[in-house]
Amino acid sequence: VLIPVFALGRAQELCILLETYWDRMNLKVPIYFSLGLTEKANHYYKLFITWTNQKIRKTFVQRNMFEFKHIKAFDRSYIDNPGAMVVFATPGMLHAGLSLQIFKKWCTSENNMVIMPGYCVAGTVGHKILNGVRRLELENRQTVDVKLSVQYMSFSAHADAKGIMQLIQQCEPKNVMLVHGEAGKMEFLKKKIFQEFGTECTMPANGETVTIATSADIPVEASVNLLKREMSSGAGPDPKKPKLMHAALVMQGAEKMQLLDAGQAMNELGLEEHQLRFTSTVVIEYPGEVEQTVDRIYQYVKGKLKDFPVQLSADQSITVADSVLIKVSGDDDEAEKGVLVSWSYQDEDIGSYLLKLLKMGIPST
Repeated sequence: VLIPVFALGRAQELCILLETYWDRMNLKVPIYFSLGLTEKANHYYKLFITWTNQKIRKTFVQRNMFEFKHIKAFDRSYIDNPGAMVVFATPGMLHAGLSLQIFKKWCTSENNMVIMPGYCVAGTVGHKILNGVRRLELENRQTVDVKLSVQYMSFSAHADAKGIMQLIQQCEPKNVMLVHGEAGKMEFLKKKIFQEFGTECTMPANGETVTIATSADIPVEASVNLLKREMSSGAGPDPKKPKLMHAALVMQGAEKMQLLDAGQAMNELGLEEHQLRFTSTVVIEYPGEVEQTVDRIYQYVKGKLKDFPVQLSADQSITVADSVLIKVSGDDDEAEKGVLVSWSYQDEDIGSYLLKLLKMGIPST
């Protein structure tokens, strides 16, 4: 069974539904989701489960709902595997990517099924099969006969007209632009927005340029401490290249706005500074003592991240780029070790890369 999904929102909702049902019915049929953005999205849902709705948060007492027991990462080599399986693959409209690749392999067999969980734009393979097309012409004039079962289940990830009207009522915007949806329904909503709120509403076509008048530029001052810190953190300013700055925007009255170093802003506002860190643990198989495992990981990471400082501390912890921390736990007599990776939000790319690296396993030499 192929379920084409987009990586965020709908995919996680369907994963939870199937995970719960598989648990209740004690099913053994494997469920897979495609690697990439879906995997990354699942990781963040797992980290920020306290931001989800009350029903999901309640399950956190027993376990994290996004720690899926029955759903595993998909490998392209599984496409030709015999036997039953369920695969979540992106994108959701079967217009490209892994979902289309799997569809082309499976569509010629009556034993297979594709479940479309949402709206598909006209012209996509998803839209065609939902409208009953049984012979498709794909790229390079390749044609395939669609013999698999096609089912539709509505799991819309978008707000309906009522939800959009409530949002406009709460935000009170000066302009609204409708950019996604069916033309007839968008036209109806455009008129309704103007009638109820008197708000200017546009509905531009693809490629059309819309100009909206805005207020004048707002001057923002940058503190000397912030500029000094940015100058010392790397190469000098280059007027031809934009520079990314981490700072706090502080409004002083109705007129003055100032960019301050985060620490300085905390002091001036009398706030206690908190550091946001992401932490995840990976279980690896590596025979030998913990100290040997730490040393091997240190050498491996140092070889992979040559452009970043990698240090091994006396307490057997490894530091990468000053903020990413790696710690190993376990028994010397057992091959299975737990590797904790912790990083700050500024080093999210390095932290994610290290997690992926460790999940692939550490080579013995």
